[in-house]
Amino acid sequence: MTVGPHPYTRLDRLVRRVQADARVPAVSAALHRADRPLWSCTVGGTGTDSPLGPGTQFRIGSVTKTFTAVLTLQCRDDGLLDLDDPVGRHLDLPAHGELTVRRLLSHTGGLQREPFGDVWDTLHAPDAEQLVAGLDRAEQVLPTGRRFHYSNLGMAVLGLLVGRLRGGRWAEVLAERILTPLGLTDTTVAPRPSAATGYLVDAYSDEAHPEPPTGFGAVGPAAQLWSTATDMARWAAFLADPAALDPAGAVLTPATLDEMRWPLTTTDETLWGTGFGLGLILIPQGERVVHVGHDGAMPGFLAGVYGRRGGDGTAGAMGVAVLGSSGTAAELFDLPHQLLTEAVEQDPADIVPWTPGAPAPTHLRGLLGRWWGEGFEYAFSWRDGTLRAQRAVDPPGRPPAVFAPLPDRPDVFRTVSGREVGELLRLTRDEAGTVVRMHWATYRFTRHQETFDRYDFRAGG
Repeated sequence: MTVGPHPYTRLDRLVRRVQADARVPAVSAALHRADRPLWSCTVGGTGTDSPLGPGTQFRIGSVTKTFTAVLTLQCRDDGLLDLDDPVGRHLDLPAHGELTVRRLLSHTGGLQREPFGDVWDTLHAPDAEQLVAGLDRAEQVLPTGRRFHYSNLGMAVLGLLVGRLRGGRWAEVLAERILTPLGLTDTTVAPRPSAATGYLVDAYSDEAHPEPPTGFGAVGPAAQLWSTATDMARWAAFLADPAALDPAGAVLTPATLDEMRWPLTTTDETLWGTGFGLGLILIPQGERVVHVGHDGAMPGFLAGVYGRRGGDGTAGAMGVAVLGSSGTAAELFDLPHQLLTEAVEQDPADIVPWTPGAPAPTHLRGLLGRWWGEGFEYAFSWRDGTLRAQRAVDPPGRPPAVFAPLPDRPDVFRTVSGREVGELLRLTRDEAGTVVRMHWATYRFTRHQETFDRYDFRAGG
């Protein structure tokens, strides 16, 4: 029997191929998954006296925005703000205070991309006072809510908001409320001495010129952080599967991460290939799989940090990070998605054996089986301790609707996921206690196919 290469060998080759072909001085990659040991790979050199390794820091640029987004949602969950609050309700701003928190998080506020002034010419970022003072000269380049328009300035304002609501600076709040609880010990605001040097690699020669170190001042909540691939793979896994890394919900509840991952806009009106939620980029992969995370770019550095959700073979807490010390190697942006796909294809999650479970409660057994609504056939079943429904014509892999009983109404259920989420399912029983019809989202469900005026095809009228 011929045995193929170990899947991690394939991952190593992908990283080494991109490092060589894209001419990146240093690449660090890592894969986190709940069912396997951590994988990491480093290729190249740091440009300093320190050797390149899994503990080498790189600048992660706009991946920082995902942290600021989580901090903002923490404030919402703690009752300190509403996502539809205008930011001016919490900050004293000379302009643009009417923009809502939700629109700044989803880059649909229409605010210009950068703070007022030529920040990328001077490499001088404003401090908090200067950032606020410059808002009255910053443009609203699009009507609010019109479409996606990326704005570092908007995320910087949210960083000020988080600090104000928590009574400290953004960096202090970040360390206390995310980095420490999740054990991201190698993620810092300022680089360590052993951090990699960032480069501009010449397009027509092999020269790599160091980029100047830059501090981002009050725009730090948009792009300041430094980290390692292993820390960022863990962070990506958290964004995809928070219950696995934070079972107590100390950082953020799974329900809130679900909310952050819901697409609020597309980044391109013709391609529809990338969505944007609350601070998170969403990239569909087909077969009900989505990669969730963010890319980052700063002078001399590129980063891609994504977790994987859905699909057959996807492991729990699955996240990848790719960090590189070239500011122009666009191939680095594709590599996280290649690594996630390759890891699942070559080493899918183990199949968990089915085992018999407890029977359905006595008062629900009679409703299991086939029902008809709106002319379509549905199967109601009891699986994993919950009542579920699936339409017969649903494509393979589509999640079922899942219901939870209302505590004070035994024959009324709330749809908690899947089709018609949020809607009620009401059971109607006859004198013998048998469920004879149901209403789901107010639509009538019967044991046999009927028209809307109750013509029963089986009975002939």
